[in-house]
Amino acid sequence: MTSAPNGLAVIDKPAGWTSHDVVAKSRGILGTKKVGHSGTLDPDATGVLLLGVGTVTRLLRFLSPLPKSYTCEIVFGVETSTLDAAGEVTATHAMSVSLDDVRAGARALSGDLLQVPPMVSAVSVGGKRLHELARQGIEIEREERPVRITQITLESAGPAQLCLDVACSKGTYVRVLAEDIGAALGTAAHLGELRRTAFGDFTIDQAVPLEAFDPAQPRGLVALRAAVAHLPAVSLDAHSVQAVRQGKSGVLARLAGVSAPAAALVDPDGHLAAVAVREHDRWRYGRVLAPDFTQ
Repeated sequence: MTSAPNGLAVIDKPAGWTSHDVVAKSRGILGTKKVGHSGTLDPDATGVLLLGVGTVTRLLRFLSPLPKSYTCEIVFGVETSTLDAAGEVTATHAMSVSLDDVRAGARALSGDLLQVPPMVSAVSVGGKRLHELARQGIEIEREERPVRITQITLESAGPAQLCLDVACSKGTYVRVLAEDIGAALGTAAHLGELRRTAFGDFTIDQAVPLEAFDPAQPRGLVALRAAVAHLPAVSLDAHSVQAVRQGKSGVLARLAGVSAPAAALVDPDGHLAAVAVREHDRWRYGRVLAPDFTQ
């Protein structure tokens, strides 16, 4: 009997598909229901979508904090109901902004910022997703959330549009960034096209188009250890690995000098044995892998 696949798939999501659509399609390709995604992309967006397969579905939470990069188009002078091209036009504004104005506006929105999640987001408030409330015509107050814009690079600009490369933290809404850039220039703006070009160290160059996804191919599935390669690693001998699998906490003392919020525990063959998490300066096991699922 063929064992169920385990690994991380780096998919180039096509436009018009929800992230859940991609998961459903991949379940059919892989022949397993154990597929999940990390970092939702809007239906009209394209680019890097990470899928956890098999055991990796339980590791996705260690990937979600990774930074992301996007290439996007910002359209000036037009407001929409969803802050992007999918929404209805709600207002138009005359505008006259120079390339220097755009550069200055983009620079002003770099660094640590506070963003208000849009009503069309998947944020849950009081047990309800914001986008569900928005479909009912309900708008509620939302709390600002801290985000970081690591880099904004101006790629090109036209009379009423701008192409940017954006590197940012988890939780950043590029559509809100587009609106804020427009406001900083004294006009309106919305997000046109959006393409995610990187999720942590996983880039669009590694991504496989959904229609070509084949787990048997070299770029099909990334191994478990490589999926969490961003975590600091602690190598263990065979005896310590056995102790980890028995849930013994003494091994965690080896993580005393690690300052990261999570760490990979690696067996003598270089395979992932467990992921440990730090809470209030104490370490605990976040996920322990059975011997059959370490590779």
